[in-house]
Amino acid sequence: MKYSDTLVIGAGPGGYVAAIRAAKMGQNVTIVEREYLGGVCSNVGCIPSKVMISVGHRFEQAKHSDDMGVVAQDVNINWTKVQRFKKGVVSKLVDGVERLLIGNKIDIVNGEAYFVDANTVRVIDGANVQTYTFKNAILATGSRPVEIPTLKFTERVINSTGALSLSEVPEKLVVIGGGYIGTELGSAYANLGSQVTIIEGGKDILAGFEKQMTQIVKKSLKKKGVEVVVGASAKGVEENDKGVVVTYEAGGEEKTIEANYVLVTVGRRPNTDEMGLEAVGIEFAERGLLKVDKQCRTSVPNIYAIGDIVSGPQLAHKASYEGKVAAEAIAGEKSIVDYLAIPAVCFTDPELATVGYNEEQAKAEGIKVKTAKSSFAANGRALALNATEGFVKLVARKEDGLLIGAQIVGAGASDMIAEMGLAIEGSMTAEDIASTIHAHPTLGEITMEAAEVSIGRPIHVVKA
Repeated sequence: MKYSDTLVIGAGPGGYVAAIRAAKMGQNVTIVEREYLGGVCSNVGCIPSKVMISVGHRFEQAKHSDDMGVVAQDVNINWTKVQRFKKGVVSKLVDGVERLLIGNKIDIVNGEAYFVDANTVRVIDGANVQTYTFKNAILATGSRPVEIPTLKFTERVINSTGALSLSEVPEKLVVIGGGYIGTELGSAYANLGSQVTIIEGGKDILAGFEKQMTQIVKKSLKKKGVEVVVGASAKGVEENDKGVVVTYEAGGEEKTIEANYVLVTVGRRPNTDEMGLEAVGIEFAERGLLKVDKQCRTSVPNIYAIGDIVSGPQLAHKASYEGKVAAEAIAGEKSIVDYLAIPAVCFTDPELATVGYNEEQAKAEGIKVKTAKSSFAANGRALALNATEGFVKLVARKEDGLLIGAQIVGAGASDMIAEMGLAIEGSMTAEDIASTIHAHPTLGEITMEAAEVSIGRPIHVVKA
């Protein structure tokens, strides 16, 4: 039997960050991981998907940069090299996580953890079983793709993990689910040359973003030849040697579509089952999530939970933030989950990013706001990049100009949103942003321009 001050279960972006923070605060830490260090994000999620998206962009730009004077002929994809590059990126990050854990003297244990009581777990790794006791534990077990009963996962019916490890670029790909994972991977494969169809059950794709933002993405998808079918439901699939035939219903009519693969991206389920949590007395919320307080503490005082298994958006950066809070709370600090806004990014083409309130959400809560927009089309850097689609929109409280939200669609939106997150957390006003000198020529100037519009002092706008 082995003892740890703090036992962390799960070595993803929440778990390994929590373990390192705990170790740096003087705790004796053990981290248990059943599959791979770095979790889904580093191995089969965020990072490898961004590699595929980046490769797709490079390929698309190489083929279609004639208007910039770059004329390329016979541009091809070496899929073996693409996969090798992706694996190299993943390997560097995962090796980095392992070095950090070892460097902070954290005991790394492979296997699945099962709770015996509130201070004991058994870790099972094949035929090997080891018992660990602990003073405190942090659950960071993440989530897994939801499987549709009528579309069970196979070699041809794949989830996001499978989509990142295909042996070739499919000629035809059907994506079930028009959320951020489906549209990101659908866009990537469309850039790589696949004929993509996205089937979404709701009224529109990318439901978490404003319609004026998603309209630009849909325009781009159409240009790539992607067909988007909304208000549709997948009914089943038949497989053959060459691919699949997907049956779906739309507008009261049943239709079929052939493809090499069907990618199912209809959500993720928290990994809170088969761990013995009920027997320990941990209380569950809805959808398999765990109830926690402001310090990420569950109903069992010495057991904490973070990331995808608690309420809130399933985002890696949220998990990392909560991991730090939990580790600090265990160390006796007064740290609590106290963010004003969490940025969310979708790496479509162009990128989408949002933080804080959008206009509709603010109005729904009775907050009087004023909004201001500035276009990429008038920005020198965007023109030089030949990436003029998009805008920055600021949402400020009407009474005092306090920034409470921002939305960005366009090239570099994923990086630009950080300034807006900082502004909201720092209780800054639109005037504060407008008064901050932004380097020229940069995409960041679009944010400054939007702030100037918000306070009624725009420079690059001519009144009608």
